[in-house]
Amino acid sequence: MRLLHTMIRVGDLDRSINFYTELLGMKLLRREDFPEGKFTLAFVGYTDERDGTVIELTHNWDTPSYDLGTGFGHLAVEVADAYAACEKIKAQGGTVVREAGPMKHGTTVIAFVTDPDGYKIEFIQKK
Repeated sequence: MRLLHTMIRVGDLDRSINFYTELLGMKLLRREDFPEGKFTLAFVGYTDERDGTVIELTHNWDTPSYDLGTGFGHLAVEVADAYAACEKIKAQGGTVVREAGPMKHGTTVIAFVTDPDGYKIEFIQKK
């Protein structure tokens, strides 16, 4: 068994694809419209779906936004330099909600950003 993908619902699919591809450097792996169901699925990731876990962006055509609730925590992405990754996000208009720095009870350097729908992405600096 292996983990295939994590699905998140997004209000503006093109805006979300742009965030994950342009700001986080992922690739758009595939996109498919389902007119009868009035939704579109787009898969983004750093590797092909055969080789790693990816993110499924689900856009329901008649839903512009979602209440995120409190159950979902965050996606985690390993980065070479969390400080530089935050600067890139800010320079391209993204939102950093926790600047890069050591975690509260440890030494691992982390940061948090949000995607256009408010989902949190944790940057974990590679050791």
